[in-house]
Amino acid sequence: MTWLSPERLWLLAAVAGLAAGYVVAQRRRSRYAVRFTNLRLLDRVAPKRPGWRRHVPAGLFLAMLGLLVAGFAQPQAATQVPRERATVMVAVDVSGSMMAGDVAPDRLAAARAAAHEFAGGLPEQFNVGLIAFGGAASVLVPPVTDRAALSGGIDRLAEGVAGPGGTAIGEAIAASLDSIRALDAEAGQDVPPARVVVLSDGANTMGQDPATAAQRAVELGIPVDSISFGTAAGTMRNGTPVPVDGQTLQAVADTTGGDYFAAEDADELRAAYADVGSSIGTRTEIRDVSARFVGAGLVLALLAALASLFWFARLP
Repeated sequence: MTWLSPERLWLLAAVAGLAAGYVVAQRRRSRYAVRFTNLRLLDRVAPKRPGWRRHVPAGLFLAMLGLLVAGFAQPQAATQVPRERATVMVAVDVSGSMMAGDVAPDRLAAARAAAHEFAGGLPEQFNVGLIAFGGAASVLVPPVTDRAALSGGIDRLAEGVAGPGGTAIGEAIAASLDSIRALDAEAGQDVPPARVVVLSDGANTMGQDPATAAQRAVELGIPVDSISFGTAAGTMRNGTPVPVDGQTLQAVADTTGGDYFAAEDADELRAAYADVGSSIGTRTEIRDVSARFVGAGLVLALLAALASLFWFARLP
Protein backbone atom coordinates (compact mmCIF):
# COMPACT_ATOMS: atom_id res chain seq x y z
CA MET A 1 0.00 0.00 0.00
CA THR A 2 1.20 3.50 -0.83
CA TRP A 3 0.10 6.96 0.31
CA LEU A 4 -0.59 9.89 -1.98
CA SER A 5 -0.18 12.36 0.92
CA PRO A 6 2.09 10.55 3.41
CA GLU A 7 2.91 13.78 5.25
CA ARG A 8 -0.63 13.78 6.63
CA LEU A 9 0.18 10.65 8.62
CA TRP A 10 2.01 12.92 11.05
CA LEU A 11 -1.45 13.69 12.41
CA LEU A 12 -1.29 10.24 14.01
CA ALA A 13 1.14 11.83 16.48
CA ALA A 14 -1.73 14.02 17.68
CA VAL A 15 -3.91 10.93 18.10
CA ALA A 16 -1.13 9.29 20.09
CA GLY A 17 -0.91 12.44 22.21
CA LEU A 18 -4.62 12.24 22.96
CA ALA A 19 -4.21 8.60 23.97
CA ALA A 20 -1.34 9.50 26.29
CA GLY A 21 -3.35 12.36 27.77
CA TYR A 22 -6.25 10.02 28.42
CA VAL A 23 -4.00 7.58 30.26
CA VAL A 24 -2.53 10.36 32.40
CA ALA A 25 -6.00 11.70 33.24
CA GLN A 26 -7.18 8.25 34.29
CA ARG A 27 -4.18 7.79 36.59
CA ARG A 28 -4.84 11.12 38.25
CA ARG A 29 -8.46 10.12 38.72
CA SER A 30 -7.36 6.85 40.35
CA ARG A 31 -5.08 8.70 42.80
CA TYR A 32 -7.92 11.04 43.76
CA ALA A 33 -10.24 8.08 44.37
CA VAL A 34 -7.71 6.48 46.71
CA ARG A 35 -7.82 9.60 48.93
CA PHE A 36 -11.45 8.78 49.72
CA THR A 37 -10.55 6.40 52.56
CA ASN A 38 -14.06 5.54 53.81
CA LEU A 39 -14.51 2.58 51.44
CA ARG A 40 -17.82 1.43 53.01
CA LEU A 41 -19.38 4.81 52.41
CA LEU A 42 -17.91 4.86 48.91
CA ASP A 43 -19.61 1.51 48.14
CA ARG A 44 -22.95 2.91 49.33
CA VAL A 45 -22.59 6.12 47.34
CA ALA A 46 -21.34 4.41 44.16
CA PRO A 47 -21.93 0.67 44.53
CA LYS A 48 -21.63 -0.01 40.80
CA ARG A 49 -18.50 1.34 39.19
CA PRO A 50 -18.15 0.99 35.40
CA GLY A 51 -14.63 -0.49 35.58
CA TRP A 52 -13.19 -1.37 32.17
CA ARG A 53 -16.38 -0.29 30.37
CA ARG A 54 -15.60 3.39 30.83
CA HIS A 55 -12.53 2.97 28.62
CA VAL A 56 -14.36 1.33 25.69
CA PRO A 57 -15.92 4.49 24.14
CA ALA A 58 -12.60 6.33 24.46
CA GLY A 59 -10.69 3.47 22.87
CA LEU A 60 -13.14 3.25 19.98
CA PHE A 61 -13.01 7.03 19.55
CA LEU A 62 -9.20 7.05 19.35
CA ALA A 63 -9.21 4.14 16.88
CA MET A 64 -11.74 6.05 14.77
CA LEU A 65 -9.44 9.09 14.70
CA GLY A 66 -6.54 6.89 13.60
CA LEU A 67 -8.53 5.44 10.73
CA LEU A 68 -9.77 8.86 9.61
CA VAL A 69 -6.20 10.17 9.58
CA ALA A 70 -5.12 7.18 7.49
CA GLY A 71 -7.95 7.86 5.04
CA PHE A 72 -7.00 11.57 4.95
CA ALA A 73 -3.50 10.53 3.79
CA GLN A 74 -5.11 9.07 0.63
CA PRO A 75 -3.97 5.41 0.72
CA GLN A 76 -3.67 3.57 -2.59
CA ALA A 77 -3.50 -0.16 -3.27
CA ALA A 78 -3.08 -2.46 -6.24
CA THR A 79 -6.49 -3.77 -7.27
CA GLN A 80 -7.43 -6.43 -9.81
CA VAL A 81 -10.14 -5.08 -12.12
CA PRO A 82 -11.86 -6.79 -15.06
CA ARG A 83 -10.62 -5.79 -18.49
CA GLU A 84 -13.05 -4.21 -20.90
CA ARG A 85 -14.34 -6.68 -23.54
CA ALA A 86 -12.71 -9.58 -21.67
CA THR A 87 -13.76 -12.81 -23.35
CA VAL A 88 -13.50 -16.46 -22.33
CA MET A 89 -14.31 -19.37 -24.63
CA VAL A 90 -14.89 -22.74 -22.97
CA ALA A 91 -14.55 -25.78 -25.22
CA VAL A 92 -15.81 -29.11 -23.84
CA ASP A 93 -15.22 -32.56 -25.33
CA VAL A 94 -18.52 -34.42 -25.90
CA SER A 95 -17.11 -37.47 -27.66
CA GLY A 96 -18.15 -40.99 -26.66
CA SER A 97 -15.16 -41.46 -24.37
CA MET A 98 -16.53 -38.68 -22.15
CA MET A 99 -19.25 -41.10 -21.07
CA ALA A 100 -16.68 -43.21 -19.19
CA GLY A 101 -17.70 -43.80 -15.59
CA ASP A 102 -14.30 -43.48 -13.93
CA VAL A 103 -15.53 -40.09 -12.70
CA ALA A 104 -19.01 -40.34 -11.15
CA PRO A 105 -21.56 -40.26 -12.64
CA ASP A 106 -19.53 -39.94 -15.85
CA ARG A 107 -16.88 -37.63 -17.23
CA LEU A 108 -19.27 -35.45 -19.21
CA ALA A 109 -21.78 -34.98 -16.38
CA ALA A 110 -18.97 -33.94 -14.05
CA ALA A 111 -17.64 -31.58 -16.72
CA ARG A 112 -21.07 -29.94 -17.07
CA ALA A 113 -21.33 -29.36 -13.32
CA ALA A 114 -17.83 -27.85 -13.15
CA ALA A 115 -18.52 -25.63 -16.17
CA HIS A 116 -21.62 -24.23 -14.44
CA GLU A 117 -19.57 -23.43 -11.35
CA PHE A 118 -16.75 -21.89 -13.40
CA ALA A 119 -19.08 -19.65 -15.42
CA GLY A 120 -20.93 -18.55 -12.29
CA GLY A 121 -17.69 -17.44 -10.67
CA LEU A 122 -16.60 -15.11 -13.49
CA PRO A 123 -17.36 -11.37 -13.31
CA GLU A 124 -20.75 -10.52 -14.83
CA GLN A 125 -19.20 -8.19 -17.41
CA PHE A 126 -17.08 -10.98 -18.92
CA ASN A 127 -18.17 -12.32 -22.30
CA VAL A 128 -18.27 -16.11 -22.07
CA GLY A 129 -18.92 -18.52 -24.96
CA LEU A 130 -19.24 -22.29 -25.22
CA ILE A 131 -17.93 -24.77 -27.80
CA ALA A 132 -18.87 -28.46 -27.90
CA PHE A 133 -16.55 -30.73 -29.85
CA GLY A 134 -16.41 -34.35 -30.83
CA GLY A 135 -15.58 -35.23 -34.42
CA ALA A 136 -16.28 -31.58 -35.22
CA ALA A 137 -16.69 -28.36 -33.28
CA SER A 138 -20.01 -26.59 -32.72
CA VAL A 139 -20.59 -23.14 -31.22
CA LEU A 140 -23.37 -23.69 -28.69
CA VAL A 141 -23.19 -20.16 -27.26
CA PRO A 142 -21.27 -17.25 -28.83
CA PRO A 143 -19.46 -15.02 -26.31
CA VAL A 144 -22.14 -13.19 -24.31
CA THR A 145 -22.67 -11.69 -20.86
CA ASP A 146 -26.05 -13.43 -20.60
CA ARG A 147 -25.40 -16.10 -17.98
CA ALA A 148 -28.84 -17.67 -18.46
CA ALA A 149 -28.05 -18.34 -22.13
CA LEU A 150 -24.68 -19.76 -21.16
CA SER A 151 -26.23 -21.98 -18.50
CA GLY A 152 -28.69 -23.32 -21.06
CA GLY A 153 -25.82 -24.08 -23.43
CA ILE A 154 -23.93 -25.99 -20.76
CA ASP A 155 -27.04 -28.07 -20.09
CA ARG A 156 -27.09 -29.00 -23.78
CA LEU A 157 -23.62 -30.54 -23.64
CA ALA A 158 -24.29 -34.15 -24.55
CA GLU A 159 -22.70 -37.00 -26.45
CA GLY A 160 -23.04 -36.57 -30.21
CA VAL A 161 -24.08 -32.90 -30.11
CA ALA A 162 -20.96 -32.00 -32.10
CA GLY A 163 -20.88 -34.46 -34.96
CA PRO A 164 -19.81 -38.10 -35.25
CA GLY A 165 -17.26 -39.89 -33.11
CA GLY A 166 -13.75 -38.59 -32.71
CA THR A 167 -11.91 -35.81 -30.90
CA ALA A 168 -11.23 -32.62 -32.84
CA ILE A 169 -9.20 -30.52 -30.42
CA GLY A 170 -7.70 -28.39 -33.18
CA GLU A 171 -11.15 -27.58 -34.56
CA ALA A 172 -12.36 -26.62 -31.08
CA ILE A 173 -9.49 -24.15 -30.66
CA ALA A 174 -10.05 -22.72 -34.14
CA ALA A 175 -13.79 -22.28 -33.52
CA SER A 176 -13.02 -20.56 -30.21
CA LEU A 177 -10.62 -18.13 -31.89
CA ASP A 178 -13.16 -17.38 -34.63
CA SER A 179 -15.82 -16.64 -32.00
CA ILE A 180 -13.50 -14.24 -30.17
CA ARG A 181 -12.71 -12.36 -33.38
CA ALA A 182 -16.45 -12.04 -34.08
CA LEU A 183 -17.21 -10.57 -30.66
CA ASP A 184 -17.94 -7.08 -31.99
CA ALA A 185 -17.20 -4.77 -34.90
CA GLU A 186 -13.68 -4.00 -33.61
CA ALA A 187 -12.65 -7.55 -32.74
CA GLY A 188 -11.46 -8.37 -36.25
CA GLN A 189 -8.72 -5.72 -36.04
CA ASP A 190 -8.51 -5.14 -32.28
CA VAL A 191 -8.63 -8.57 -30.65
CA PRO A 192 -10.19 -8.30 -27.17
CA PRO A 193 -8.33 -9.62 -24.12
CA ALA A 194 -9.31 -13.27 -24.25
CA ARG A 195 -8.55 -16.78 -23.14
CA VAL A 196 -9.59 -20.22 -24.38
CA VAL A 197 -10.21 -23.12 -21.99
CA VAL A 198 -10.26 -26.61 -23.53
CA LEU A 199 -11.38 -29.70 -21.64
CA SER A 200 -10.91 -33.16 -23.10
CA ASP A 201 -9.93 -36.69 -22.15
CA GLY A 202 -8.01 -37.71 -25.22
CA ALA A 203 -5.67 -36.86 -28.06
CA ASN A 204 -6.70 -35.25 -31.33
CA THR A 205 -8.08 -37.79 -33.82
CA MET A 206 -9.87 -35.63 -36.41
CA GLY A 207 -9.76 -32.22 -38.07
CA GLN A 208 -6.89 -29.79 -38.16
CA ASP A 209 -3.69 -30.28 -36.24
CA PRO A 210 -3.92 -28.71 -32.74
CA ALA A 211 -0.39 -27.38 -33.25
CA THR A 212 -1.63 -25.31 -36.19
CA ALA A 213 -4.52 -23.91 -34.18
CA ALA A 214 -2.17 -23.22 -31.26
CA GLN A 215 0.16 -21.24 -33.52
CA ARG A 216 -2.76 -19.10 -34.66
CA ALA A 217 -3.62 -18.47 -31.00
CA VAL A 218 -0.04 -17.32 -30.43
CA GLU A 219 -0.31 -14.87 -33.34
CA LEU A 220 -3.50 -13.43 -31.85
CA GLY A 221 -2.00 -13.27 -28.36
CA ILE A 222 -4.66 -15.57 -26.89
CA PRO A 223 -3.47 -18.16 -24.33
CA VAL A 224 -5.13 -21.57 -24.34
CA ASP A 225 -5.58 -23.26 -20.97
CA SER A 226 -6.17 -26.99 -21.20
CA ILE A 227 -7.57 -29.58 -18.81
CA SER A 228 -7.21 -33.33 -19.30
CA PHE A 229 -10.04 -35.02 -17.44
CA GLY A 230 -10.29 -38.66 -16.46
CA THR A 231 -8.13 -41.52 -15.25
CA ALA A 232 -6.00 -44.22 -16.82
CA ALA A 233 -8.65 -46.79 -15.82
CA GLY A 234 -11.56 -45.22 -17.75
CA THR A 235 -13.76 -47.51 -19.86
CA MET A 236 -16.79 -46.91 -22.07
CA ARG A 237 -20.15 -48.59 -21.50
CA ASN A 238 -19.20 -51.46 -23.80
CA GLY A 239 -16.00 -52.08 -21.86
CA THR A 240 -13.64 -50.39 -24.30
CA PRO A 241 -10.77 -48.81 -22.38
CA VAL A 242 -10.44 -45.03 -22.82
CA PRO A 243 -7.47 -43.95 -20.69
CA VAL A 244 -6.97 -40.22 -20.41
CA ASP A 245 -4.31 -38.76 -22.73
CA GLY A 246 -3.16 -35.23 -21.95
CA GLN A 247 -0.05 -34.93 -24.13
CA THR A 248 -1.76 -32.96 -26.89
CA LEU A 249 -3.48 -30.63 -24.44
CA GLN A 250 -0.24 -29.98 -22.58
CA ALA A 251 1.58 -29.19 -25.82
CA VAL A 252 -1.12 -26.67 -26.77
CA ALA A 253 -0.92 -24.95 -23.39
CA ASP A 254 2.88 -24.80 -23.50
CA THR A 255 2.86 -23.35 -27.01
CA THR A 256 0.31 -20.61 -26.31
CA GLY A 257 1.49 -19.61 -22.83
CA GLY A 258 -1.55 -21.11 -21.14
CA ASP A 259 -1.75 -23.46 -18.18
CA TYR A 260 -2.18 -27.22 -18.27
CA PHE A 261 -4.10 -29.15 -15.62
CA ALA A 262 -4.57 -32.90 -15.15
CA ALA A 263 -7.79 -33.62 -13.24
CA GLU A 264 -8.74 -37.16 -12.24
CA ASP A 265 -11.93 -36.39 -10.34
CA ALA A 266 -14.59 -33.72 -9.96
CA ASP A 267 -12.81 -31.95 -7.10
CA GLU A 268 -9.57 -31.63 -9.09
CA LEU A 269 -11.57 -30.37 -12.07
CA ARG A 270 -13.21 -27.65 -9.97
CA ALA A 271 -9.79 -26.68 -8.62
CA ALA A 272 -8.41 -26.46 -12.16
CA TYR A 273 -11.26 -24.21 -13.25
CA ALA A 274 -10.72 -22.06 -10.16
CA ASP A 275 -7.05 -21.59 -11.07
CA VAL A 276 -8.02 -20.64 -14.62
CA GLY A 277 -10.64 -18.18 -13.38
CA SER A 278 -8.13 -16.39 -11.16
CA SER A 279 -5.82 -15.63 -14.10
CA ILE A 280 -8.09 -14.36 -16.85
CA GLY A 281 -9.43 -11.03 -17.96
CA THR A 282 -8.07 -8.79 -15.23
CA ARG A 283 -5.44 -6.06 -14.97
CA THR A 284 -3.76 -4.46 -11.99
CA GLU A 285 -4.62 -0.84 -11.25
CA ILE A 286 -3.50 1.43 -8.42
CA ARG A 287 -6.69 2.81 -6.89
CA ASP A 288 -7.59 5.10 -4.02
CA VAL A 289 -8.82 3.02 -1.07
CA SER A 290 -9.36 5.83 1.44
CA ALA A 291 -13.06 4.99 1.56
CA ARG A 292 -12.19 1.74 3.33
CA PHE A 293 -10.52 3.62 6.19
CA VAL A 294 -13.21 6.28 6.39
CA GLY A 295 -15.93 3.64 6.40
CA ALA A 296 -14.23 1.64 9.15
CA GLY A 297 -13.77 4.85 11.14
CA LEU A 298 -17.46 5.67 10.89
CA VAL A 299 -18.34 2.18 12.10
CA LEU A 300 -16.09 2.65 15.14
CA ALA A 301 -17.68 6.06 15.81
CA LEU A 302 -21.10 4.45 15.81
CA LEU A 303 -19.92 1.70 18.17
CA ALA A 304 -18.41 4.28 20.52
CA ALA A 305 -21.71 6.20 20.60
CA LEU A 306 -23.75 3.04 21.23
CA ALA A 307 -21.45 1.87 24.02
CA SER A 308 -21.59 5.26 25.74
CA LEU A 309 -25.38 5.49 25.45
CA PHE A 310 -25.92 1.92 26.66
CA TRP A 311 -23.57 2.08 29.65
CA PHE A 312 -23.57 5.76 30.63
CA ALA A 313 -26.75 7.23 29.03
CA ARG A 314 -24.76 9.92 27.21
CA LEU A 315 -22.82 10.44 24.03
CA PRO A 316 -19.02 10.43 24.32
